[in-house]
Amino acid sequence: MIRIILIGYMGAGKTTIGKALAATLNVPFYDLDWYITMRYHRSVPEIFAQDGEQGFRDLERRMLHEVAEFENIVLACGGGTPCFFDNMDYMNSLAQTVYLKATPAVLSAHLRMGKGRRPLLEGKSPDELEAYIARHLSEREPYYTMAKHTIDVSLLENISKVEESVQVVRQALRV
Repeated sequence: MIRIILIGYMGAGKTTIGKALAATLNVPFYDLDWYITMRYHRSVPEIFAQDGEQGFRDLERRMLHEVAEFENIVLACGGGTPCFFDNMDYMNSLAQTVYLKATPAVLSAHLRMGKGRRPLLEGKSPDELEAYIARHLSEREPYYTMAKHTIDVSLLENISKVEESVQVVRQALRV
């Protein structure tokens, strides 16, 4: 049975690497935020706005416990998922957990290249963005480093870099 959970800061490539990894292993890929959106027919920002962060984190924990029980999956969690409740211990008890680690400079570059809208980051200059990420990452790093495996990710600006990262993950997990 394959059960792999990818964690890390936004922009680390959890979804990009997760989709490619799942494809090479021929197993389904799930993104926890997407799963929540599909199950509750509300976006994560809508849930935050209507229920507050605590309401979202409670819901996120319940959905993590639901989807992480699936067999033969690759799951990408939101950047904050490992940092609440006993989520990291729970994930480690069920799956091969992989922290996709990158420096604030690399994360900032990934986020600037990305197509998705990130409300927390809007209106920040490149320097402000990198400083924000550095502060936030230092708070989350103790949780992220609880993962069973840590993989340094480099800029994922092209498909060969994504494929390299997938191979590094597969070698670390021996899958």
